[in-house]
Amino acid sequence: MAAGSAGGYRDGETALIVTVPAAEPIVGGWRSQFDAAAAAGVPAHITVLYPFLDHDRVDAGVLADLDALVGQHQAFDLRLTQCRRFPGALYLAPEPETRFRALTAAIVGRWPEAPPYGGQFADVVPHLTVAHGQDPEVLDMIESEVCDRLPVTERIESVQLIAYTGARWDEVRSFGLADGESQRR
Repeated sequence: MAAGSAGGYRDGETALIVTVPAAEPIVGGWRSQFDAAAAAGVPAHITVLYPFLDHDRVDAGVLADLDALVGQHQAFDLRLTQCRRFPGALYLAPEPETRFRALTAAIVGRWPEAPPYGGQFADVVPHLTVAHGQDPEVLDMIESEVCDRLPVTERIESVQLIAYTGARWDEVRSFGLADGESQRR
């Protein structure tokens, strides 16, 4: 997830993410300093789709479709073993990344009006942002500390729908992958 061009999010935006609590002890401090999503209440995560539909469009039918669609995908074991970069950003690369790509493709296939990152990128690379908007020297320092603490492993059993309330991101609902659990919040 990335903040809008003004450095903020728009009230009513939604996103679909996979939270990675096991990464929080390693990246949480860096994210709180250098990731606007963390400052807005989003835990360590890998984005499945941002932005998704505006919150006022997310009705019982959308929730049911998401539940069915996400439930067609198997739960899996995630590994974060290496740091990589985008220009001005440091991230952890998920293995297997194909699971995230498949989830994104399935959701976009159902809601083509919600392309990843508004269609800004030709190839959407699954990633867990550690820091962005920093000079290479700062990223080098963060990378050195973070990489020494890898790997991170986590069982991925669900996808979370989150919504921006004007002040922070809050979870709306969790959708279970096959073997996972779906929970209405």
